[in-house]
Amino acid sequence: MSTAITSQSSGPSSGSPEHAPEAALATSAANRAVGVRTLRPAIGLGVLALVSLIVFALNASGQRVDFRFSNDGGAIRLPDVSVPSAPYGWVVTIVLAALTVYAAVQARKLPRWAVIVAGFFFVTGFLVWIVGTAQTPSISITALLAGSVALATPLVFGSLGGLLCERSGVVNIAIEAQLLFGAFSAAVAGTVAGNPWVGLLAAMLGAVLVAAVLALFAIRYRVNQVIVGVVLNVLVSGLTGFLFATVLEPNAASFNAPDRLPHVRIPVLAEIPVVGPVLFDQSVIGYIMYLAVIVVWFALYRTRWGLRTRAVGEHPKAADTLGVSVNALRVRNVLLGGAVAGLGGAFYTLVSVSAFTRDMTAGAGYIALAALIFGRWNPVGALLASLLFGFASNLESILSFLGTPVPSQFLAMLPYVVTILAVAGLVGRARGPAASGEPYTKE
Repeated sequence: MSTAITSQSSGPSSGSPEHAPEAALATSAANRAVGVRTLRPAIGLGVLALVSLIVFALNASGQRVDFRFSNDGGAIRLPDVSVPSAPYGWVVTIVLAALTVYAAVQARKLPRWAVIVAGFFFVTGFLVWIVGTAQTPSISITALLAGSVALATPLVFGSLGGLLCERSGVVNIAIEAQLLFGAFSAAVAGTVAGNPWVGLLAAMLGAVLVAAVLALFAIRYRVNQVIVGVVLNVLVSGLTGFLFATVLEPNAASFNAPDRLPHVRIPVLAEIPVVGPVLFDQSVIGYIMYLAVIVVWFALYRTRWGLRTRAVGEHPKAADTLGVSVNALRVRNVLLGGAVAGLGGAFYTLVSVSAFTRDMTAGAGYIALAALIFGRWNPVGALLASLLFGFASNLESILSFLGTPVPSQFLAMLPYVVTILAVAGLVGRARGPAASGEPYTKE
């Protein structure tokens, strides 16, 4: 492999006189590209510092915001923290400005600690500012985080399903269809069998069926993968909507009343402030979500299957040369991704609500796709990005009860704005697998 790459990269000597101008132009262009790339973190942090100055510092309400870290009646209680909104806005602005100068001076990729510090201060500054505008400037951090994890659960499964496909070289726009058909299958099978575990299995099988159609047209017949995904989303939306109106709605007791999966609370651990309710007071699917992220990460980066999957997604011809059956592996991974996404669909009808409704996923598949890209095609990154979307959605619900004057549409668009800023400024250019979306034909 290294010999082949060396032979391909070798060409006319850049030191020869006839190629000196081309070499100089290439070197100059490369230097300019490096300069732009290293300035991106400073530009992104500068934008955040400017937003912090205008919004968090100059337009602070002047109220004190109370953060509650313990639930009422809990065995272990932490004291509440009261933060003055205006002074904290200035602190956030100063920290972000200092990080901007640091990023501009060091002219290298921003260290991870700087990204974490910038994210922490910007998010907490936003919380202090927006809660400070509410009629009751007080918020429970435990409820905010627990609700965020619950709302992010189907997004995590959807993004993991998409990750297994795209790491194999298949673009999966049909995550929405897999979530929706998984929710439909879980509701019907769980009701007919009278067992939510049967519904959970049916959700996986239903999403695998959608994935099989995607694999058939995208891999076997080499149809444009984006078009196939969009068509599947429209098809499943129409099909489930028709069956809901003609079968489920008139016969809800027989086909659309599944029991919920059990909610498991781990004693003692669930009493830990903040993290206890988030990690140890979950539905069964919530625990499966944590396990799925760990398993997918380990399998992708620590096993032979993972190495072959990443090779197929990056350079399928080289993988084929080494004896890997490219299309067979792609088919298996697309089906596996469908099964994982089906677990996210089951969340809607076996955990969130005990009934299926028309288009109940409400575009969650597209959000999961955005989380996959934001997370840079990494299981842990996809988890964190999904939590960001869940955090914004839950914050929107909580603030509507607190009576903040900030429009709900602003909160709804916030994750997408943060995604654009992060991808363009703080974490660099997001690059997916090189062969993603390209059908492979064995020569």
